[in-house]
Amino acid sequence: MAVITAGGSGMGAASARRLAADGYKVAILSSSGKGEALAAELAGIGVTGSNQSIDDLKRLVDATMKTWGRVDVLVNSAGHGPRAPIIEITDEQWHAGLDIYLMNVIRPVRLVAPIMQKQKSGAIINISTAWAFEPSAMFPTSAVFRAGLAAYTKIFADTYAADNVRMNNVLPGWIDSLPETDERRVAVPMKRYGTSAEIASTVAFLASEGAGYITGQNLKVDGGLTRSV
Repeated sequence: MAVITAGGSGMGAASARRLAADGYKVAILSSSGKGEALAAELAGIGVTGSNQSIDDLKRLVDATMKTWGRVDVLVNSAGHGPRAPIIEITDEQWHAGLDIYLMNVIRPVRLVAPIMQKQKSGAIINISTAWAFEPSAMFPTSAVFRAGLAAYTKIFADTYAADNVRMNNVLPGWIDSLPETDERRVAVPMKRYGTSAEIASTVAFLASEGAGYITGQNLKVDGGLTRSV
């Protein structure tokens, strides 16, 4: 049973499709309504709401537990946060970035970790960014708060590893859910954008038994763009 937040489009939706293809029942949260439509297509549960709302997240988790009685996988995706020159970012924009890129993980984990701890099993996968450790001025709020997510993930992994509950981050580079430019593409050693399906495959691996000894890690999926970092 897999719960996917911000799963209505892009990498979140691709992850939901891949996990469903692998045999998981899926519960999807999205703010657009696309998550409900996708969940209906995949014979799952869909909730229209925000991962910035603890009430919406609780509706999702409660519906999941009422229907299937367990949560095996949690995938935390995210939308896009504020972008501006670093000293022009307002307090309100920084707080928005915190909500979008860090609290989007912390809130659902508070709900799901006790369930997984009781089960003595579970995998949490957070979709982060390749620029978490080598930040880019293009994505300032993303880079700052996802560096924080890396620290959070390590502390969580230390805390819950003995309960067989794992947490890892996937760090995508330029992916086809973003606008493509020649400048970005040629900077990638593989000379192409990655695909949402490739990110979904990485998520599926980290959710699988084959990744059962992996926790607290940040896995770059960026065509070699940040290979030396």
